[in-house]
Formats: sequence, C-alpha cells, structure tokens
Amino acid sequence: MAPLHNRVSQKELKERLYQETEPRITLSFYRYTLIPDTKKFRDELYLALDQRKVFGRIYIAPEGINAQVSVPRSRFPELKELLDAIPGLGGLRLNQAVDDDGKSFWVLKIKIRGKIVADGIDDPAFDMSRKGRYVDADEFNRLAEQPGTILVDMRNHYEYEVGHFRDAIEVPSDTFREQLPMSAAMLEKDKDRNIIMYCTGGIRCEKASAYLLHRGFRNVFHLEGGIIQYANTVKEKGLENKFLGKNFVFDDRLGERISEEIIAHCHQCGQPADTHTNCRNDGCHLLFIQCEACAAAYEGCCSVSCLEVLRLPPEARAALRKGKDNGRKVFNKSKARLRPKQTP
Repeated sequence: MAPLHNRVSQKELKERLYQETEPRITLSFYRYTLIPDTKKFRDELYLALDQRKVFGRIYIAPEGINAQVSVPRSRFPELKELLDAIPGLGGLRLNQAVDDDGKSFWVLKIKIRGKIVADGIDDPAFDMSRKGRYVDADEFNRLAEQPGTILVDMRNHYEYEVGHFRDAIEVPSDTFREQLPMSAAMLEKDKDRNIIMYCTGGIRCEKASAYLLHRGFRNVFHLEGGIIQYANTVKEKGLENKFLGKNFVFDDRLGERISEEIIAHCHQCGQPADTHTNCRNDGCHLLFIQCEACAAAYEGCCSVSCLEVLRLPPEARAALRKGKDNGRKVFNKSKARLRPKQTP
C-alpha cells in the first residue's frame, strides 16, 4: 500500500513542481455533508488523489470537506469523475483560480479537523441546513444596487485590506470564530434588510448566512462560489465587476488580481501596494504587505531587527530560533502589531 503521507522534503517537492512540463489547474471546493467515519474517508481520498498527482490542502470533518488543490490539466476529468462518485460529493462546484500559474501547491496534505470552518458555535439548535439563499454574480450585482442592501465581508482583516466589494462592510477580526457573533451584533438593527454575505470561495459566508438566520435575521443571501466564482462569471458574461483589488488566497500565490485598483498600502512606507509576503527571517515569518522598494531595502524582512537577524550566519539564526514557536503571525494595523518604520 502507498504511504498515506508525504515522505519527501518540501524543498525537493517544490523543485519537482517547477520541473513539471504539463500545466496544472488550481481548484477549490467544499461541501457541508455528514461524514461519519472521517479517518476512513481521509485515507481513501488520499490514495485516490495521490494516484492522480493531485497536490493541495484538504480538511475533513464530520460536517464536510474543504479543499484547495492543483491537478495536472489532463487529469482534471479524472478528478471530477472521482469526486462525483463519492457519496455526498456529487455535483460539487469546482472553483477554478482566477490568476493561476499552476504553482500553488507542491504536496498533498489531508487533515482531520473538528470542523471544516472553526466557528465557535456550540448551540445544538444551530442547523447548517437552514442557510441563506444563494445569489450568482448577476443577482449579486442587481441586489447590491438596490437601496438598503448591506454587503458583509466574512473574511479576515488582511484579506479585506487588499480587496473587497465596493461599499462592503468589514467585520474587523482575526478569526471567523470572532466574526460570527460580531457580525450579528453589528447588524442587530438591520434584521429586516437584505443582507448579502460573501467570502473567498463560499464556505465561510454559507455558514455565516445560516448563523444570521439562526439569530433571527430574515433576508439573508450569500454569494455562490464566493469571490472566485464571481470573478470568473463576470469575465465570462461581460458583467460589471464590483470587486476592487486583489483576492487573498491561502496558497503559495497569496493573492489573485481581480481588478487593477490597488486599494492597500505598504505596511512599511505607506505607498500603494497589495503584495503580501512572509518576513524572510524564519524566526518571524510575519505576513504583511510590502512594496517593491521596501522589499529591496529590507531584503524581504518586516523590520530592521529582522533584517539584522537575516544577515547573521545560518548557525547563529538557528540558535536564535531554537525552542521558539511563533505560531501564525499576521500584521494588523488596528492592533499595532508591527511598526517597521525604521530606515535600514
């Protein structure tokens, strides 16, 4: 039996990816569906995807599946056929990346989680099957133009910062778990208005729409397929694009351009910029926005102190990192987590 996890170094896997000659397609999909035996489901899916040279990151939970993957173009029909044959996954909407170079993933990882979206909901009366009504790109545009409609962005602050729909409300938080009760509180006086929720691919706003209905809201909609499907549809049908800037994505690309506007700013110099990067100091790895000029001046680091560490010999850098776990660090101006205003 083939191993159910990768045994090759990340460096070698990435080198193999860039040596491939066949183009890859980056896809995302999800489905809220009951999965009683998550381990059996995970193991069988891993073997099937590995045989088809699928890379990516997939989460399995009793409530369903959430996946971002890449597949060789010639094997896309095989992947679709495979997924359609799995009970509960037939007819999945496969969102194809908008700005795709096929280099999004270089290894297959499938993990079992308690939920496919960590939501903090512990109310047994919450019913995921009672969710808001889907709207496609055309319906979204029409409804968004009606007086009184509220657009709600259910993504994290750093995603909203580089791109969002015109006039959309940000729910300023670091996590979806925090956003759900926060969004209900922000909209408490608008329970009878039309509310459209959206996110990257649809998984978060679908759950958020169910949560608002659970909290007594009445006219709740959510964007089918999220920003990814919206961007593809407006391009195919020649519709007005109401999205401004970039769509942040959770793979090696860190973003795909939806419109030409640059609505964010470099976190170091304040100039217009919307390129996310991780600090090159391995002891930091902060996710932040950096313009080309600052990338050159700071050598990809978030601050002078990290630049100084980067210039140390490798063994000295390793000694500084030993025994430390920084967790996931994301720049948030509102919480003053980073002030790299020094000049290197």
